[in-house]
Amino acid sequence: MLPIDPSDIDAEDIGEKRATLTMNHEDAIEHVREVFTDAGFGVPVEFSPSEMLNEKVDAGRDPYYVLGACNPAMADRALDMSMELGGLMPCNVVVWEEEPGVQQVYHLSIMRAGRLLGVAPDSEEWSDLVSDTGEMVEEAFANLDSA
Repeated sequence: MLPIDPSDIDAEDIGEKRATLTMNHEDAIEHVREVFTDAGFGVPVEFSPSEMLNEKVDAGRDPYYVLGACNPAMADRALDMSMELGGLMPCNVVVWEEEPGVQQVYHLSIMRAGRLLGVAPDSEEWSDLVSDTGEMVEEAFANLDSA
């Protein structure tokens, strides 16, 4: 039994963002990488679960890619307040092919999720960090539309 009912959590509680891009998968990955970089994130980790699963277990998965976005200053602030939050880092942005030429982009806030999970403090300082990172994500998602 889960300690919380997932149906009680709405998208805003976890900073959930979604966007649809009309372009091929590789172009979508590059576009997402660029807009998140322009918004102040780096992308130190990238991988394709679909490629790995298709290779290792012949899963037959459609293209699926994860970009691990990070802003070092925000990560440093977060770790000053909660060493446990590192278990959720980096902030993942996922790109998957819904159908050829249509890509879905998904992100949720590790800062908000960390608070809900109890690994981040319930403080004004943490709220400021959530707000600061949220503004960066908002900027990135707003710029996804400019494809």
